[in-house]
Amino acid sequence: MITINEIAERANVSRTTVSRVLNDSGYVSEPVRKRILKIIEETGYVPSEHAKALRTKRSKVIGVILPKISTETSGRLVDGIDEELSRKGYQILLANTKLEKEKEIQFIKLLNSRQVDGIILAATHVGEELVSEIGHLAIPLVSVGQDLPGVSVVLYDDYHAAKELTTLFIDKGHRRIGFIGVSEDDPAVGYWRKKGYMDAMEEHGLPVEDHWVQTSRFDLRSGYASVKTMMETEGASRPTAIFAVTDRLAIGALQYLKKRGVGVPDTVALAGIGASEMSKHITPPLTTVDYMHENAGREAAKMILEHLSGTRSVPGKVILSYRLLSRDSL
Repeated sequence: MITINEIAERANVSRTTVSRVLNDSGYVSEPVRKRILKIIEETGYVPSEHAKALRTKRSKVIGVILPKISTETSGRLVDGIDEELSRKGYQILLANTKLEKEKEIQFIKLLNSRQVDGIILAATHVGEELVSEIGHLAIPLVSVGQDLPGVSVVLYDDYHAAKELTTLFIDKGHRRIGFIGVSEDDPAVGYWRKKGYMDAMEEHGLPVEDHWVQTSRFDLRSGYASVKTMMETEGASRPTAIFAVTDRLAIGALQYLKKRGVGVPDTVALAGIGASEMSKHITPPLTTVDYMHENAGREAAKMILEHLSGTRSVPGKVILSYRLLSRDSL
């Protein structure tokens, strides 16, 4: 097996110069760089990752903390992250919080102790403890989906997506529009999507009855239960359209409507957010918003690499675009 010293000898340069080429750091003239790379290619030299980690104090591993590892959203996000990081020789270590806020804190501590080079966090619960724990980190962290203080963030445009979707209902002639949301402990999904809905209703002078606005969990059963309350509250008016903050909740709502023989969209129109694969295969296909989660993963990976390379010294913010997909449920 050839060593770095032998490569230096063949190229008639110092070991330090070879190291600079291998680590892509420091100045090396282009002719010398090409000569070294040619020798590396001819000899099939492969640097020891362990030795490289000792030299650079880098593990070449990025921790990725996800709210639910089995969801399509997480899968698309990870695809984007891995695509970008693998180009630079990084691997990812996944952590699954199962939507439990305590695990978000635990995994930040654990990954930090495992000496990963950085963390990409897709948080669902934002509180003082999480912010405090992030503030103690000595490694870079990039937040996806939540606007956290003091770190780089990649955000979805939750407010405008929700507002545009609600306005689309209104433009279709709906005046009684229900809303299935989640806890505001999740600011992105729980607060900003609700605010987009409420502001659209207010700007068009439309009332919002209490039973039209439901707070649920992130599952089908909650979507089912929420629309059941909207439709079965005695003596109250029923909505003619329902906006759910996720596709999963919207599909749960659709299950109830179908069971009760309520036509969609003839009697009640329906929409969600997420552009899940299921959303286009159900009957009727669901109107939804595509956040293009792969792009979020790529942007988060680029940011963490910028922090690690030193090309970014201050927190950055990227707000991603989205696509509204109008289908037969509206």
